[in-house]
Amino acid sequence: MNLRTALATALAMAAAAAYAQPVDRMVVEAGKIGTEIRPTMYGHFFEDINYGADGGLYAEMVKNRSFEFPQRLMGWKTFGNVAVEDDGPFDRNPHYVRLTPPDHPHMATGIENEGFFGMGVVQGSEYRFTVWARGKAQSIRVELVDNASMEETQTLAGADLTIDSEEWKKYELRLTPARTLDKAHLRIFLTSGGTVDLEHVSLFPVDTWKGRENGLRKDLVQALADTRPGVFRFPGGCIVEGTNIETRYNWKNSVGPVENRPLNINRWQYTFRHRFFPDYYQSYGMGFYELFLLAEDIGAEPLPILNCGLACQYQNDSPEAHVAVCDLDPYIDDALDLIEFANGATDTEWGALRAQMGHPEPFNLKYIGIGNEQWGPEYPERLERFVEVLRKAHPEIMIIGSSGPNSEGPDFDYLWPEMRRLKVDLVDEHFYRPERWFLASGSRYDNYDRKGPKVFAGEYACHGAGKKWNHFNAALLEAAFLTGVERNADVVHMATYAPLLAHVEGWQWRPDLIWFDNLRSVRSCSWHVQYLYGNNKGTNVVPLTMAGRPVSGQQDQNGLFASAVWDEPSQSYIVKVVNVSDAPRTLEIAFEGLKRSASLTAGTCTTFHSDDPDADNTLDRPDRIVPVQSAVTPDGNTLRAALGARTFAIYRLPVERK
Repeated sequence: MNLRTALATALAMAAAAAYAQPVDRMVVEAGKIGTEIRPTMYGHFFEDINYGADGGLYAEMVKNRSFEFPQRLMGWKTFGNVAVEDDGPFDRNPHYVRLTPPDHPHMATGIENEGFFGMGVVQGSEYRFTVWARGKAQSIRVELVDNASMEETQTLAGADLTIDSEEWKKYELRLTPARTLDKAHLRIFLTSGGTVDLEHVSLFPVDTWKGRENGLRKDLVQALADTRPGVFRFPGGCIVEGTNIETRYNWKNSVGPVENRPLNINRWQYTFRHRFFPDYYQSYGMGFYELFLLAEDIGAEPLPILNCGLACQYQNDSPEAHVAVCDLDPYIDDALDLIEFANGATDTEWGALRAQMGHPEPFNLKYIGIGNEQWGPEYPERLERFVEVLRKAHPEIMIIGSSGPNSEGPDFDYLWPEMRRLKVDLVDEHFYRPERWFLASGSRYDNYDRKGPKVFAGEYACHGAGKKWNHFNAALLEAAFLTGVERNADVVHMATYAPLLAHVEGWQWRPDLIWFDNLRSVRSCSWHVQYLYGNNKGTNVVPLTMAGRPVSGQQDQNGLFASAVWDEPSQSYIVKVVNVSDAPRTLEIAFEGLKRSASLTAGTCTTFHSDDPDADNTLDRPDRIVPVQSAVTPDGNTLRAALGARTFAIYRLPVERK
């Protein structure tokens, strides 16, 4: 037998072996273009956890820039004659530092900021330094430095700044570092013989998202935009509740001039003592205006969540910790004012502020969430007050209530009927659950009430047993679960993974969708699942069955989950199939009910697979596990395909019409 004959024989035997495997036959009822898939189906949920805002998405590099931390100089080193004063130009941020000359000409006075786990700077890139200052004919030296350098100088970049006014004034200069460093510091020297006052010391990369001065970190926003999200939920989460009412997220403190937005403690500073960060605060620099703008930039519907008068119930057992029902008016007013801020005309109080901040056009807010993970009768009795007022004042706004912190159980069972009674538009369900839960929940929404409120799966992630990282298998099970979400698009209108962002040196919770350090970011396996769903969403559900039943990982379905959609713009069918088993499968997908004038044409298959279920993408290996695309060709109205073990596959088949 020659080599060519042997090779042909081997290939034939391999093909025969493949097709000798039992065939899993699925039927797509191609003629039944069904329920609309909402544009909001897949999106993002942002909460300032894991240094997701300051030190993360918000591109400010200076920690405690206004000296308002309770320990006024936290994040700063001082040398020489430095004093903290409290009669500054901004009433909600009154503190500043006063630099006075040292007692000897060879000594120095100044301050140095450590940033958030250092400051990541890139060789040749520009960084915008700004400061509010006063001083008569004085000067300071501003430098980016490498404290650990073994070079002749620690200085990466430096510039002199003249302070020429006895009145408070904003100054700006630019720094361009000579080399890349992930842990630079900002150092400021007094270089003249008189007194200089400094307030709101700030450093941003010039190259922020869309080049905005009070901007966002470009690579992180791009990662959000690339998934083509339909909804963007913000600002939390638990920070909406606060450890107590006083520390809740107050949206009104997060708008207006950035220099005068007051500091708020972040409840994730102290919630997990095994991951304790005593310098974790919220500057509100990335406030509601910036979050609305971000939603607009990435093409997502904004979905703000507001406090309902309850502090975190996990941390507060006493009724006195919460706002009494009779005292809710200011909180309801906050909701009304927020709608005005987002949608109001420029001649209204809050619409005028939005215009003043740079956005005279409305943000077209359609949704508002009241409360986060509340439970018990305390929640619906407060929510009812909001519903009554909002329905009368703004019937166009859809209201989102909550089913509590659990995906099932007594609190969940109590709250769902209450949400129906109150006639909220959507119910926010949360599930951080183990692998076995996701395996068993492919049919979760098949039997939900079609007439009641719709579902917002507002926080979910698969947590592998003993594996709190973003391993591939967790992402695979999330993909499997989402086939059931997609199949039930008449019930589920939104779904957002959580948490969104995590700094590798500052995380309190994992897994997370996107990890980053001061210079790099990595898109987790779960991110790729979100990307694949967001970019293959389709417009309408199409029935898909195996042996007459939905493919949802049932006992005799060989570890398969599947859904099918029609995509009107591309005139394509999109079939998603997930094999969670350790064995490959042979698929036969029949498209029944196509009109004679329509036929399937060659399309694509995108597969997401790892031989190691515990593997993940990392900062050092960001592309370890990524989707791979290949061509597929149907045989008439049937597609035959080999599906690997532990694989998520998306088959996209265009339709040609005669």
